[in-house]
Amino acid sequence: MIVVATENFEVYHGVVDELRDRGVRFTTIEPGDPLPEAARVAIVGPEDEHPNIDTVRADPENPRRAVDEALAILRGSDGRTVVGIDPGDRPGIAVLSGETVVAAFQVPADETSEVVAREIEDAGDPLVRIGDGARLAGAKIIEAIEDAPVEVVDETGTTPYLGTGARGMGDVLAAVNIARLEGEVVQERDIEPTPGEIQRIKDRSRRESEAERTISERLARKVATGELSMEEALAKHRESE
Repeated sequence: MIVVATENFEVYHGVVDELRDRGVRFTTIEPGDPLPEAARVAIVGPEDEHPNIDTVRADPENPRRAVDEALAILRGSDGRTVVGIDPGDRPGIAVLSGETVVAAFQVPADETSEVVAREIEDAGDPLVRIGDGARLAGAKIIEAIEDAPVEVVDETGTTPYLGTGARGMGDVLAAVNIARLEGEVVQERDIEPTPGEIQRIKDRSRRESEAERTISERLARKVATGELSMEEALAKHRESE
C-alpha cells in the first residue's frame, strides 16, 4: 500500500484527494511514526523526513505527479514518462508512467504542445511518440515540442474496435497504443502538402465560406503549412475579389 506521511497541509490534501479519486489503497501516518507492515511506498512533503522505504517527495503544486511516481514504484515499473499522440484536428493524448496510463486528454490541435509540455515538465527522461497519420497536423506538433525526444510511430492498427458506450474514445485509446510502440526518432517532418491535401483544404474552404467561396491553391497551401488559418485565408480571398 501507499503511505502518506507529511505535516504539509497542501501536500496532504492534494495527495489524498488524488489517491481517493483513483481508488488507490492507502493510509496516512504522522511523520516518524512506525510504518504499517503492508507499506511499500511513502509520499512525503518537501521538508518531511525520509521513511525507510521507497519514497516520493510531493510538490504541493503538483500532487498528481507524486501519485504517478508512487504508483509506478508500487507496480514495479521503471516509471519512464512516455506520451503517445494520435494526431488530427483533436489529437488523442495518453501519458504513461512505465506501463501504466496515468492521464489522457483530447484537445484542439493547437493546444497539444502545451499539454505535452505540462505533462513532461518534471519527468526525468521523457519520450514523446506520435502516430504517422495526419501528416501535416503531426508535423506541426513535432515542431512545437522542445523538451523531449520525439519518435514517429507506424499507427496502423492502433485504433481499437469501439463497442457500445465507447464512442469518442478511439483517438485516446489509439494514443495509448502509440505510446507503447517503438518508432523512429525525428527532429521534424516534411510539411510540403500533397495535391490531395491541398484539394481537401479548398473543399473545406467552400463549405465554411458564407458565400461558398473556394480559396486559391496558393492560400490553401498556406493553410496547410500553418501560415494562415482558414478564417484568415477566406478573408484574404474576399479582399482579392
